[in-house]
Amino acid sequence: MFLSTDKSNFLDSGYSWFRLAVCMTIATVGSVGMWSIIVILPLIQEEFNVDRAAASLPFTAIMIGFGTGNVLVGRLVDRLGIFIPMLFSIALLASGFYFSTFVTNIWQYAILQGLFVGLGTGACFGPLMSDISHWFSKRLGIAIAAAASGNYFAGVLWPLLLKTVLETEGWRGAQITIAIIIIIVMIPLSLLLRRKRPIETEPIIPASQKAGNANTKTTGLSPRALQFLMIVAGISCCVAMSMPQVHIVAYCADLGYGIASGAEMLSLMLAGGILSRLTSGIMADYIGGVRTLLLGSILQCIALFLYMPFDGLVSLYVVSFVFGLSQGGIVPSYAIIVREYLPAKEAGQRVGLIIFATVVGMAFGGWLSGLIYDLTRSYDAAFVNGIAWNFLNIGIMTFILFRSKSNREVAAA
Repeated sequence: MFLSTDKSNFLDSGYSWFRLAVCMTIATVGSVGMWSIIVILPLIQEEFNVDRAAASLPFTAIMIGFGTGNVLVGRLVDRLGIFIPMLFSIALLASGFYFSTFVTNIWQYAILQGLFVGLGTGACFGPLMSDISHWFSKRLGIAIAAAASGNYFAGVLWPLLLKTVLETEGWRGAQITIAIIIIIVMIPLSLLLRRKRPIETEPIIPASQKAGNANTKTTGLSPRALQFLMIVAGISCCVAMSMPQVHIVAYCADLGYGIASGAEMLSLMLAGGILSRLTSGIMADYIGGVRTLLLGSILQCIALFLYMPFDGLVSLYVVSFVFGLSQGGIVPSYAIIVREYLPAKEAGQRVGLIIFATVVGMAFGGWLSGLIYDLTRSYDAAFVNGIAWNFLNIGIMTFILFRSKSNREVAAA
């Protein structure tokens, strides 16, 4: 174990980039539950003989557990570092997938997915972003975005892998395969994260902006008020985001294109999301987290509009990729905003709370889209619902942008 009192020797160092690579790999493996449930949604709907809204409940449970895990593990990371919480999360993940093979109804499956898989996955997103943010200064934006991209790498790789496993082993066999992979891969990687982060008590500030007080930027709002606005923004953007991500496989099945095509579209969507996250991280290092998030939200809204007139097979592949390119950088931008505006020593719990809000949005949006489908027998109204929530996110982030000032500007005034 190592604790440095001279953080300048370790920020943006070779070890920082190595640690980032490890975090990305852990996130890629550990985020499987968020995407496996989407691929098998039509299968569990058929086996348990439930409607689309009920079949969406396991996803909702996973997202609620995931959000709760982000908050709880985020607080633990602030105090203990990432290693011990990660081991506990691995145990939850492997147990959740294994015991899911014994369920006999949709409610048992949803409870196991939420309490075990959801909570376990929570350590593989916000807490990893928070941890890696303490190892970078000049490249903070790209580091946070890259750590968050592991979640989307999971969305690209796992649906393609599971598509083959499902054809030969069924969804229960796929659950056991996932549990084995988690144990074999994640435990050794977690051992590489035992080094403690450098001591750091304030947000990272470029030399040109060190004036006034500790934070890089300010809105004139209290930390609590700013956090509340970002929580509402996080819910709204992810209600909109959930419609294509959660239901694209089922949507394709309804159109007669099959589950395999839907899984490929989901992978293509998330491949675009990876490019978007990495690009957004680079942009945030130059234009800031708020502008980056606002741009992504506007582009996401445009992409949602495109789903309604274009429902051909080729068109859906194209629109899904465009959607991924549009929205991938939104969620990591919240973590960047936390580091720009709020104290670094509270990063774990504050990032966790906002990630929880985005997860609530995904969970609620995924269920709501299924309900709207059951009521209308069409996804058109669900897309309109997503667009309306997207406008709320755009409004909040525009308000924060207009109130934002750097501390150098405040000091000069």
